[in-house]
Amino acid sequence: MTTTGLERVIVIGSGLIGTSIALALTRAGVEVALDDLDPDALDQARRMGAGTVLTEDTPVADLVVIATPPSAVVDTLCDAQARGLGRAYTDVAGAKEHIWTEAELRGSDLLGYVPGHPMAGRELSGPGAAQADLFTGRPWILCPYPTVDPEALAAVDELVFVCGGRRKDLTPAAHDRAVAALSHVPQVISSALAAQLTDLGPEVLALAGTGVGDTTRIAGSDPRLWADILGQNAASVADTVERMAGELASLAAELRKGGVDPSDAAGELVARGNRGRAALLAARPLSAARLRDLPVAALTPLRAQHRSSRLRAGRPAGPMPRIHRLAG
Repeated sequence: MTTTGLERVIVIGSGLIGTSIALALTRAGVEVALDDLDPDALDQARRMGAGTVLTEDTPVADLVVIATPPSAVVDTLCDAQARGLGRAYTDVAGAKEHIWTEAELRGSDLLGYVPGHPMAGRELSGPGAAQADLFTGRPWILCPYPTVDPEALAAVDELVFVCGGRRKDLTPAAHDRAVAALSHVPQVISSALAAQLTDLGPEVLALAGTGVGDTTRIAGSDPRLWADILGQNAASVADTVERMAGELASLAAELRKGGVDPSDAAGELVARGNRGRAALLAARPLSAARLRDLPVAALTPLRAQHRSSRLRAGRPAGPMPRIHRLAG
């Protein structure tokens, strides 16, 4: 029996994030139906216990989770809403402003749709890398429209709770600026650094310590997915890259000056890095590992702070009245 107000969920997209969500839901007793354009990914997710395959006979879901690449979110949303697959809809894309605007322009049902983004992932991709506890203790950003129906928002709030995430509401623009600095540009920097290693021979690479390994860990991410993400958040990423490029260009200029001690510039950069690192660590909530180590009695109050009381458990399985579309 399900321990959550969500009884049926459809997950469209059987990659790392979609399959991890499905695994977390099935672990909580939620019935999950899966869909993906890649039959191999779909079959692997099914065999991992993430759910059953979506068919024409699948009942209407309490919530449809769109876990496709960002550029496919709105097309998938429009198709799912036209087919009446669920009562509420959300996505997990890593860029929000473009999707938020496009969904409105396309005449999507904004009353039943809550754009979202769990701030969790791995450098690995595909359903085989999925983990049911991937979102434990991690922020899950929601960017609800002002017109959103409370029941739709409650359903997505419950999804965040079941997956162990911590809900944080932001505007799409604030979201995109934040993830540019905290996720997208770190991916670019890691990839750029790793790309320089291709010019080195194996005898040199064998000398590498943990530092270069740590800073290039996420350089193993999916190139097609990241090209899509960066394209969806191009302006915010470009702004941050330009600021960082300016920092490095200034340092390079100081290092090349003859007769000038460059240690001041280098030392100042490292010192500001120290301050930034300290601020990052101080702002971090409990890590997923620390949350898993806590007893249930200690964990429950932490989660209860973010749980919605608006989603009614045991709702009728039949379709609810369709939410009217906003005027296009």
